[in-house]
Amino acid sequence: MDYEAYAKVMKALSDPKRVKIVDLLSGGELCACDILEHFDFTQPTLSHHMKALLNADLITVKKTGTWHYYSLNDDKMKQLVTDTIHLASGNTGVFVEK
Repeated sequence: MDYEAYAKVMKALSDPKRVKIVDLLSGGELCACDILEHFDFTQPTLSHHMKALLNADLITVKKTGTWHYYSLNDDKMKQLVTDTIHLASGNTGVFVEK
């Protein structure tokens, strides 16, 4: 397990607005303008949140002209689920002295 990568993902998901964006994208690809309709903040603020999710590799972006279309990075999301189950199972394989 890559603890650094996992922590980076968790940091990106530490903001409830970003969790909501991931939830919205779980339904499929969305244009930035469509995502923005679900929030009461400006486009630059949305860009800030999208950059954090992109840097954590949780989402991908496709640019078509002036439009940005976002979708979940399925491989990264599957890895997140796998790693979270691994950690929650108590079988991390790391010996911790009690």
